[in-house]
Amino acid sequence: METEQLSAAEARRQADDLARLLDTANAPIFGIDVRGQVNEWNQKTAATLGWSKVEACGRDLVETFIAPEYRKDVKEVLDMALLGRESANF
Repeated sequence: METEQLSAAEARRQADDLARLLDTANAPIFGIDVRGQVNEWNQKTAATLGWSKVEACGRDLVETFIAPEYRKDVKEVLDMALLGRESANF
């Protein structure tokens, strides 16, 4: 039982460390769920785009944050990535 508690505590610490690293990274980092809705948004992304994490989360990434002329191509790349398929860099 004690080993399990230590493992759980260590896992929480590692998750917290990773979250802090991502949030304070000097590059925009965001995440989307399988529906293409924003579920992660670091401080640099917020500063770059002017949307807070609270404002961005739950919104459709492509429809909200991608210029209309690029939406189709970006959506195709994201759809392929969500299926585990590699695509050329966009």
